[in-house]
Amino acid sequence: MKLDNASYILVIVVGLLIAVVVFLKLVFGFNIDSDWFWFLAGLGVAVEGVISLQKQKMFKKKFKVIRRV
Repeated sequence: MKLDNASYILVIVVGLLIAVVVFLKLVFGFNIDSDWFWFLAGLGVAVEGVISLQKQKMFKKKFKVIRRV
């Protein structure tokens, strides 16, 4: 598995983890601190930002972007 695919899988796993934790809190009334939710959300956003940055660098490397004047 390429590193690029692993980063997408990490975003999916973090998103599913957030959804499962919130579902358990709503249905079963678990007392989960909101700091954990924001930690997972921040981790997901950070990974998504890294993926976006990598894709942008690959795009610029593959296609030479010319600015209009």
